[in-house]
Amino acid sequence: MCPRFHNSKITVDKNGIKHGYRSGLEKKILADVEDHAITPNYEATRLEYTIPETIHTYTPDFHLSPHILIETKGRWTVDDRLKMLYLVEQHPELDFRMVFQNANQKIKKGSKTSYADYCEKHNIKWANKVIPDEWYDDILDDIAKYGEVETQIDKPKRLGGRRK
Repeated sequence: MCPRFHNSKITVDKNGIKHGYRSGLEKKILADVEDHAITPNYEATRLEYTIPETIHTYTPDFHLSPHILIETKGRWTVDDRLKMLYLVEQHPELDFRMVFQNANQKIKKGSKTSYADYCEKHNIKWANKVIPDEWYDDILDDIAKYGEVETQIDKPKRLGGRRK
């Protein structure tokens, strides 16, 4: 017998799905409910619900002025991209800027969208490899207008420093 004409046995589950039920158990319950002279109203109601939000924290790579934050990325994962979109949306008072090791890197294999393209699409300022001089001007203007950044956590010890 040729495999493409092979008729597979229709299971109870497949028959239930064919008739709108997701499982054999649902079909059994339906029959039981009907045996008790009750209208089953199978999947006849939809209820809205909210998945509780979870609070996360973000530590920017460089908080250089009161309103300008710089994030540096070599690899920018989908989770990191979503996090940045949430931050931009939830903190409109801050100016998030990205510096990429390679801004032409595609967001995933086979994609036509680069990190730079993604930033352009979502109105996030970006640079390739170095902070542009114009950004330094923006940072200095922001500091002159609003003062230095008030840090919330202790600054890390300097990397590569001498041991005492």
